[in-house]
Amino acid sequence: MGKPLHVGIIGAGLAGLRCADVLLQSGMKVTILEARDRIGGRVCQSNVGGASVDLGAHPSGPNWIHGTQNNPLVEISERSNTITDSWDGPQATFDTAGKQLGPALCTKVADFMWMTIDRAFTLSQKDTANIPPSKSLLDFFKEELEKTGFSQLEKDACLELSKMWGGYIGSPIERQSLKFFYLEECLEGTNLFVASTYKNILQYIAKPALEGADIHLNEPVVAVDGKNRSSGTDSQVLVRTSAGKKYLFDEVVATFPLGWLKRNKAAFSPPIPQRLSEAIDNISYGQLEKIYVNFPATFWRNTDTPVTSPSFIFFSPTYVDHPPSPYWNQDCFSLADLPQSCAHPALLFYTYGACAEHVVSKISPYSPDSEEYYNILHDFLHPYFSRLPGYDAQSPLCRPTSFLATKWQSDSFAGNGSYSNFQVGLANGLADIETMREGMGADRGIWLAGEHTAPVVGLGTTTGAYWSGEEVAKRICDTLSKKN
Repeated sequence: MGKPLHVGIIGAGLAGLRCADVLLQSGMKVTILEARDRIGGRVCQSNVGGASVDLGAHPSGPNWIHGTQNNPLVEISERSNTITDSWDGPQATFDTAGKQLGPALCTKVADFMWMTIDRAFTLSQKDTANIPPSKSLLDFFKEELEKTGFSQLEKDACLELSKMWGGYIGSPIERQSLKFFYLEECLEGTNLFVASTYKNILQYIAKPALEGADIHLNEPVVAVDGKNRSSGTDSQVLVRTSAGKKYLFDEVVATFPLGWLKRNKAAFSPPIPQRLSEAIDNISYGQLEKIYVNFPATFWRNTDTPVTSPSFIFFSPTYVDHPPSPYWNQDCFSLADLPQSCAHPALLFYTYGACAEHVVSKISPYSPDSEEYYNILHDFLHPYFSRLPGYDAQSPLCRPTSFLATKWQSDSFAGNGSYSNFQVGLANGLADIETMREGMGADRGIWLAGEHTAPVVGLGTTTGAYWSGEEVAKRICDTLSKKN
């Protein structure tokens, strides 16, 4: 009624864009302040070998839609003519010596891993109160292995495969909390690989904001001064940017990544409430990176004995000279196996933890088009892709034409990492998430949104970010309705 409420949204990622859509539909005035020179946040694309690829910081976001049941991104992907593909099935697995596991052993080990994951979810859901905070998912794996009649070779293979969970959370498996493992759960249904990238999905979600909101790019926010609702006055929230600009809003939605919040609590005035500050500290932030490598041709498919899987697992290798870390394992996907219109001769590697830190530290000084950048990534990945069938060191078809690696842990706007996760030592994980979800909207007009404030089945995903923006917008509408 009367003058429209003016809401400021910090960040033009999926959370901010969806929030803007709902608020605009409710007749509010919306201004978005985005630190980057583009919209999308951690949903973005680049080019490798002439093909567009997703750089997103999470496998559950770009490149994937995890879970099709009641997932709004599935419908949006269909409406936006986004091409997706299902890649469920066995992965070709290479042991610590670089030899491919036989089909029977590969199936046995994979079945054990996923059955153990299911049991861990069930235990975490039903008995979380009795699980000590110090117990990890790796501890549970070891306990379950002792109940089997597996040979030592089979047990070793199971433990190596369990390390691949790090690619889901961005951290080693011994840091995954068993007590709060249920918070890692995603939606039910098929996992879809977004073959044609998230570009059309992003454009579809952004359209209402692009048409109806006032969007300011290159405006990093450095300070947010909240209102005092208890004073009974109609005070506003003051937002300041790095360029010294000041904005006044009736309400503010802050979609800062969790990693940014951890490093920038002093940006808020009055200080963040103690319980919220504790929650921000308690929930962990992963480090997942991607490396794309393009070839002149798909040599691993052009052979008399090609691998039949579109994806590969490499156990932590004994044939690679690397720093002393047990997590040099790699998860790899063949982009040549995408639907024909999207297929290109490239491999996508996921890396995390100490290994990801090592790679990023090596390539950071160099431009992606430099010889040094190429050589570093070639030396790092060559021991892996050279194990694939059809590889011939003398063939130019097996010589990569280009590499592209993400560096999210060096990106301050991304919070110097990838996404939230739940690690050992966590005592009140669900309460921490609920506290961040609540934000400071009721008292100060500052609402938090982003994947770390999503419903449990959306935590750490693009779907969760989308939902979080939607939910905050609804809560702001409810607040206005009650006030009127």
